[in-house]
Amino acid sequence: MLTESKSVLADGTRVEDLINRETREVSMRVLHDRELYELELERLFAKTWLLLAHDSEIPKSGDFVVRAMGEDQVIVSRDRTNEVHVMLNVCPHRGMRICMGEAGNAQVHRCIYHGWAFKPNGDFIGAPIEREQMHGDVFAKSELGLRKARVAVYGGLIFATWNIEGPSFDDFLGEMKWYLDMLFCRTDGGLECVGPPQRFIVPANWKAAAEQSASDGFHTLTAHRSLMETGQFGNDEESIYANAPAMYGIDIGSPHGHSLRCIPAETTFSMFMGMSDLKNLGTEERLQLLPPPGIPKELVPQLKTHMDAKQYELLAKAPPQVGGMFPNVLIAFIYAPREDGKYGGALTLHTYVPKGPDHVEFLNWIFVEKDAPEQMKRDMVANAVRTTGTSGTIEQDDSDMWPHQSRAARGVIGRQGTFKYGAMLGQNKPADWPGGAYVYEGFTKDDTQWDWWQYYFQLMTANNK
Repeated sequence: MLTESKSVLADGTRVEDLINRETREVSMRVLHDRELYELELERLFAKTWLLLAHDSEIPKSGDFVVRAMGEDQVIVSRDRTNEVHVMLNVCPHRGMRICMGEAGNAQVHRCIYHGWAFKPNGDFIGAPIEREQMHGDVFAKSELGLRKARVAVYGGLIFATWNIEGPSFDDFLGEMKWYLDMLFCRTDGGLECVGPPQRFIVPANWKAAAEQSASDGFHTLTAHRSLMETGQFGNDEESIYANAPAMYGIDIGSPHGHSLRCIPAETTFSMFMGMSDLKNLGTEERLQLLPPPGIPKELVPQLKTHMDAKQYELLAKAPPQVGGMFPNVLIAFIYAPREDGKYGGALTLHTYVPKGPDHVEFLNWIFVEKDAPEQMKRDMVANAVRTTGTSGTIEQDDSDMWPHQSRAARGVIGRQGTFKYGAMLGQNKPADWPGGAYVYEGFTKDDTQWDWWQYYFQLMTANNK
């Protein structure tokens, strides 16, 4: 049961005082404090559902990848029954790391220190010299397996949590699932990951990146201004403030800190096809002319079979394109221009994995539709590489901001400053809006990021009784 906690940091500061819910301010101290970081590992990364992998990364029995849940390293594996498991990558004998590589295939995971062996589902097989009972006589073999996390596979995405008795994954998503289904559960074949995720370390606190992923639209006008000035997004310099992506539209928020940005089709058609008047175009015509990113025209009919009528219509009118999942996921299912002047798309997910209070590991998965034509897959990968990840024009802008924020929080005076979330639309759901959750229509403001901090506050000021 969650109960209010009176957590106090070493200097007497209460955790709850770091976030002023009346003035909507967050202390800059949250980007540098070591004590707070340790609490985050305990109360966020050991309690919430975390994205670790995609099932296309481990297609065969015995396949595995090694990922992180906070600073706990885990093995994500597939067993002979096709079930996916997530286990702590720590031998219960003497605390040795089991899997020394990042990925591979193994029907037996053997500790190189004392030889204890485990199945792909984490069950203990045995230790060397069975007749001598080298595993001891205190615990039965059934008690000596690797520690297992709770697993949910959603649209091919593999999530896990250590909170075994906590909220289900569906409860965690809540009403946001209706929108997310349009991205991850839309075709017969589903998505597939193109290679392992890109990985790089940024000298910044993980929250600088994660709170931006809660549909921050403000930074589009300034941090990404060069993308519009050079014509990569938008039309020309003069039209930046009218056509900046992710500014005018509908933001979707959540009591659990998830968010999505639904961008009106009029904006997208104008940017990529030079069409501003869509009054005479019905749902089918729109989706054929400009399918969702990553969807070839021949797969458009499958959208209707995987969605209800309201979801299908929303895809044509104001599809979700960018957003985040609490605590550390960014979603970017975006339209992107190609070198030949035509439009394409990029399907990527990021996670921001904490590596201490001053560093974050950025993982970038690139996806394509499994049943898309091979040329389209190549185009999608090229688009994603150009715009996101280690070489992406978008990420070059974003990842330059976070270290500056984090460095500012180290200073005695700098850490006394605050993040301010004073610009709010407030919930103003249009009468004809088909979906639930928190709905904010208009010029994007601070609402969804404040939702993120509200859930952060809730988890950080609560304990399991």
